[in-house]
Amino acid sequence: MSEQPRHGGALTVLLGGARSGKSALAVRWGHGFDGPVTFVATATAGDDEMRRRIDRHRAERPATWTTIEEPRDVVGALAATPGDHFVIVDCLTLWLATMVDAHDDAGVLAAADAIGAAAAARSAATVVISNEVGMGIVPADAASRRYRDLLGGVNATVTGHAAAAWLVVGGRVLALHAAPSRPMGLV
Repeated sequence: MSEQPRHGGALTVLLGGARSGKSALAVRWGHGFDGPVTFVATATAGDDEMRRRIDRHRAERPATWTTIEEPRDVVGALAATPGDHFVIVDCLTLWLATMVDAHDDAGVLAAADAIGAAAAARSAATVVISNEVGMGIVPADAASRRYRDLLGGVNATVTGHAAAAWLVVGGRVLALHAAPSRPMGLV
């Protein structure tokens, strides 16, 4: 089931692997929104391959949508967006790549908390996209392990503000529910 986010202020988080359909789903929701749409892009074109990816994503979006290219200050981008715009933030994975070397873990998680709070406080729906990278092998080097662990923390922090979260796999979605306060059968 892939319900479209409510028109009233609600944060929806889409998590999943690379090329799983997260962005395509968010763009479909944007097409279905009866109002203005703003796309907050966090990618930077560090090489030709990434530049081609960015160009392909730009071509998928209607010219009528507002695009804000902001690799670091997502909260500022959200604040600059009118309250009646449906917002897609794509993605926290690339946002973290610009933040990880400039901030300690606590600073990154505080920034992620601010993103979640700002997105959840908007009057129109906001969709935030991120990769789930913690289900594979343990990376061999410390920097990659830090990035993987920190992205898990960023995802959990932002999702903590969300009205809904979905895991996207192969273009299909699974609803993610908040953890129960205790296991079943515990009195």
